[in-house]
Amino acid sequence: MPVYNNSINCNCSFPGNVCHVESLRLKGQDLDGVLPRSLAKLPYIKIIDLARNYLSGTIPREWASMTTLEYLSVFVNNLSGGIPTYLGNITSLVYLSLESNMFSGIVPPELGKLENLATLILNANNLSGKLPMELNNLSNLKELRLSSNNFTGKIPSLESWSQLEELEIHASGLEGPIPESVSFLSNLTELRISDLSGEGLKFPNLSRLTNMKTLMLRSCNITGKIPDYISNLSNLKHLDLSFNNLNGEIPDLSGLKSIEKIYLTGNSLNGSVPTWMITNKDVDLSIDLSYNNFRENTVPSGCDRSLNLYRSYSTGNNSELAKCLRPCIQNISSVHINCGGPRVTIGKKTYEADEDPGGPAIFVRSNEDYWGYSSTGSIWKVKDNLIKHVTTNLTLLTMKDVKLYTNARKSLLSLTYFGRCLQNGKYTVKLHFAEIVFRDNRSYHSLGRRSFDIYVQGINQVKNFDIKNEAGGVDKPRIKIIKNVCVTNGTLEIRFHYAGKGTTATPQKGDFGPLISAISMESESKAPTHGKIFAYAAGAMAALLCLSLIVLGIAWKRGYIWDKNSREKEQYNYKLEIEWPTRQRICVGIAKGLAFLHEESVLRMVHRDIKATNILLDDDLTPKISDFGLARLDEEENTHIMTRVAGTIGYMAPEYVLYGYLTYKADVYSFGVLALEIVTGKNNMKYTPHDDCFCLLDWAVVLKKKGRLIDLVDPRLGSEFNKKEALRMIEIALLCTNESPALRPIMSEVVNMLEGRTKIEELNVNVNTSEEENRFQALGGKFEGMQSHEFDRTDIPINPASSSSNDLYPNSQISQKS
Repeated sequence: MPVYNNSINCNCSFPGNVCHVESLRLKGQDLDGVLPRSLAKLPYIKIIDLARNYLSGTIPREWASMTTLEYLSVFVNNLSGGIPTYLGNITSLVYLSLESNMFSGIVPPELGKLENLATLILNANNLSGKLPMELNNLSNLKELRLSSNNFTGKIPSLESWSQLEELEIHASGLEGPIPESVSFLSNLTELRISDLSGEGLKFPNLSRLTNMKTLMLRSCNITGKIPDYISNLSNLKHLDLSFNNLNGEIPDLSGLKSIEKIYLTGNSLNGSVPTWMITNKDVDLSIDLSYNNFRENTVPSGCDRSLNLYRSYSTGNNSELAKCLRPCIQNISSVHINCGGPRVTIGKKTYEADEDPGGPAIFVRSNEDYWGYSSTGSIWKVKDNLIKHVTTNLTLLTMKDVKLYTNARKSLLSLTYFGRCLQNGKYTVKLHFAEIVFRDNRSYHSLGRRSFDIYVQGINQVKNFDIKNEAGGVDKPRIKIIKNVCVTNGTLEIRFHYAGKGTTATPQKGDFGPLISAISMESESKAPTHGKIFAYAAGAMAALLCLSLIVLGIAWKRGYIWDKNSREKEQYNYKLEIEWPTRQRICVGIAKGLAFLHEESVLRMVHRDIKATNILLDDDLTPKISDFGLARLDEEENTHIMTRVAGTIGYMAPEYVLYGYLTYKADVYSFGVLALEIVTGKNNMKYTPHDDCFCLLDWAVVLKKKGRLIDLVDPRLGSEFNKKEALRMIEIALLCTNESPALRPIMSEVVNMLEGRTKIEELNVNVNTSEEENRFQALGGKFEGMQSHEFDRTDIPINPASSSSNDLYPNSQISQKS
């Protein structure tokens, strides 16, 4: 279908030669603003197609009165909020596409009233919860697509949708197994399911589905053998069973005359590589057998562009990647690749050219065989020759080393770069990224969301990596540095994997998946030295250096030295990738530290400046409270301190900011803000997702009222987080930031709540409210005769530092210096 359309069609055959608008198509027009309510005044309209624009807000309630509307598409826009329940009143709808927006919350049960609906597309939103049972009422449904959401529960039973022809469920959050009822969907031609959780899932019985054209069961944890009946699906064009746990031999599929793509990468298939695959000369047939365990003597010695056999066989020599690679002549210590671009020299490093056009199932090696790549993936209903595997930025780039970012290589599923003939030892890997496909303007070109995983030596280093978010915008470099990568067999592999998240058709179909600009692999070992004298000297120097570092480390650990400037330089936090369990541990650790300060320490104190930059993380990501320059000691005879205000905007409690009224509850408030930042991955003062919200805390209160607190969770976590813990942390953060100090818990109670020992709703905040505090509350928080205060500091908070110092350990220990 065309990307652009600007047309209005009228029907003038109504009585009295009256013309009425029947269709409105404004596709790819970059329309801004909100959907107009006035369209409801078109009583005979049948088609509204507003795909690929920049419309925000939601679908107007007035549209529910359109009793003739049959086709509604807002595909690729910026609409948000929940899916309106009143859409269920437009019972004339046959086609409904809400794909690639920012809708959140549950799928409303009211959609089950759309009895005429044949197509329902909800892909690429932020929808959550279980699918409502009422959707089973959609008996006329022919196409259902639920990909890239955060649903919970299992894939629903499918027998109610007996007319279904296309079913797509990629990375939806739904769990396996694939229901047995799928075998009754005799009209099914497209079945695409990926990224299911669940162990040891069985291959579903699809033997009756003889109309099947596309069968994709990818990353579904399916075990066992590929069933023989696959060879009887005579209409099959696209078979993708990648990244499962399939074993045994490949059945004879040579009789599938319509087959165009066979992707079996990432399994444990064994036996022989089928002869018909090796002798196949059909250029339109792409086959990927990479990452399997076929018998070595059945793998051909050549590399065919339409048959990918990278790491496809088992051998006693694990370093052998492919039969067509030549033996190593010498060992090298570095590899630099300009992915998708020409040969360039940056400083003293030369990045090799990587200008092969690529393909859907391809293995490419460099001229010297020191490096190469393996790529897999295509997109349904789009011809391979229309998909570009190398993308070029046509705008003016201004970043440093611009030649590395002008081009990039893209893959629609899996892209592996390797270096070989390497010296064994530890290596530093630098991955250069820049988002040069999506734009950063008020256009649908800016609405794409790219997400992929990064593996180094088979270990998942980064999950749901988003270049645009990581770099802070488009056309900006983001260098990911991974140190201490171990090379033991002369080979270093980096794999980028698309796991079904993000958009797939913004701005064009196929604009998704891994995108890499340049790669550097460099040994951390020094160059070989010559001569005993030099060796002894080097050894002595190394020993002296180590001894010096040990002494300095001990002195620093004991608090005798404190290099604040070094810490501030480090902040600029290299950026940590922190998964949910670590965030939970950090939050609990901070809470325990504050509880120690307030309630356990001999010298009890109010810190007064709890914020992100004053929480340091050591090498184990253990949190430590630092910078006690503003702390005030507890005056036991007083319940509060009247003091000049000092702290950081965005973290200070309101009673302290306005009136200088300082109690332990000021730290509790600051902790609440910090806990909210931990769970969201955002800065309180720099995060303004809505014009009517001043800060992150304000937005949290709004979502609390809407019952959508889960929307606050950092999207970079994907579905890999404990939802119960995340919601608990948010609720505790809101409790700690209550406007009234008396209604905030003490920190020991916060610890108990965070660790699940105390239920939040059962908490009875029991505080000893003094006469002075009662008077403060009675007067509406106003003290007579108080003067205005100046701030000691107005620091703008940034992300936590990755260093440690004279600080508070979470296990109720505080250094002597503090």
